[in-house]
Amino acid sequence: MPDLRPILHINGLFLLGLAALMLLPAAVDLSANNSDWFVFWASAIVTGFCGLALILANRRASIALDIKQIFLLTTTAWFLMAIFAGLPFRFSKVSLTYGGSFFEAASGLTTTGATVLVGLDTMAPGILLWRGLLNLFGGYGIIVMAIAILPFLGVGGMQLLKTESSDTMDKILPRARQNVLATGVIYIILNILCALGFYAGGMSGFDASVHAMATIATGGFSTSDKSLANWPGEIVLWNAVVFMLLGSFPFGLYLRALRGHWRELIGDQQIQLLMGITAVAVGSTTLWLVFTQNFHAWEAFRQASLNIVSITSTTGFASADYTQWGSYPQAVFAIILSIGGCTGSTSGGIKMMRFIVLWGLIKNHIRRAVTPHGVFQHRFNGKPVTADVTNSVVAFFLAYIGSLAILTLLVCGTGLDLVSSFTAVAACMANAGPGLGHILGPAGTYQPVSEAAKWLLGFAMILGRLELFTVLVLFTRHFWRA
Repeated sequence: MPDLRPILHINGLFLLGLAALMLLPAAVDLSANNSDWFVFWASAIVTGFCGLALILANRRASIALDIKQIFLLTTTAWFLMAIFAGLPFRFSKVSLTYGGSFFEAASGLTTTGATVLVGLDTMAPGILLWRGLLNLFGGYGIIVMAIAILPFLGVGGMQLLKTESSDTMDKILPRARQNVLATGVIYIILNILCALGFYAGGMSGFDASVHAMATIATGGFSTSDKSLANWPGEIVLWNAVVFMLLGSFPFGLYLRALRGHWRELIGDQQIQLLMGITAVAVGSTTLWLVFTQNFHAWEAFRQASLNIVSITSTTGFASADYTQWGSYPQAVFAIILSIGGCTGSTSGGIKMMRFIVLWGLIKNHIRRAVTPHGVFQHRFNGKPVTADVTNSVVAFFLAYIGSLAILTLLVCGTGLDLVSSFTAVAACMANAGPGLGHILGPAGTYQPVSEAAKWLLGFAMILGRLELFTVLVLFTRHFWRA
């Protein structure tokens, strides 16, 4: 049984940080003379009190975690944060159920972008800001986790990035704390630049700031029920496309670029594959819209670009109801829904790195069929891919398919139809936001689903964000043995 005291102590620190964050929307609502300021203030008091109690009750002279404690800390922290972050949704004027509150908070922290809220255009500014802050906070947490935690745990082939980290980033910034700080600076700068772009496109300062938080975090929370369709100008659309892509690139490469290694951004295999898939999807969908839906060529290209980049980056913004575009675009969206962006980014999904490793495995099997005695070495960004990495990636794919099937069955059991259940689970596990169909598509929300389904989908968001095994390992008897 792992020692829980350091885990509870660190969780207490996280809750204190979350409590401090709640004071920002409280101040905004107070300045707007909205009574929800008291809800945020009371939620901050409750969250801060619980966090402080955990810290004081589990004080230690030093904190050193073993691998079991890191697994437990990573999982409990995300669930605990989602539960407390949901308090304002439960007790404010939006008055969501407990399941809806957990769903909305988990969606924000995991940067999924799925929502159960309607009437965003007339909603109090505090709640809208809180959703943006959850995207902002969650997106940075995801980057830190991808840089510092998951490579160490070796989850789903992430140990491949441990070698990459020690060979490059440690030479740039020798200490992990400096890595995290430098990444945070880059993250904030991108948010500021993105907000300026939205502001130049006609958004108010408030809307621009919230959308920037959602864009760089690839979170997708908007301040309008129409999402980006509420601001149809070219600047807003292309600003979103550019910064959604930047949010789905590995943030470690930005550190390398600042040291003069700009070519690595172009030569990175993940970025090349992501851009290739995006180009093919955008190009083919554009042609479909022009020749079968009578779209003007430029309008087809811009609509296809924003909505496809939104899905490949797992952001969840929309500028149109693409379920009305016909069968081919829906097939494209269904295929790219779970692919995701790059490891080390804020994107969700299976990730480009795993597809590259899997494709290398398939190629080597084909080569050995032709040349049985040949020796073939697969590489990822110049680094050799070892057998343990390949095995981890294959295990991840199998676990992903199994989890998708089981959760789909469970959600179907709550009364939701099969198509909506499957695409909802797929979108939530991939942290992509909207599903397909008339209920959960880009023009709908998750509000109609049952309370049980909201809890299950909230669990699916965290499961997918923590790369499956970080959560699943806690359900094994082996983990809890001394």
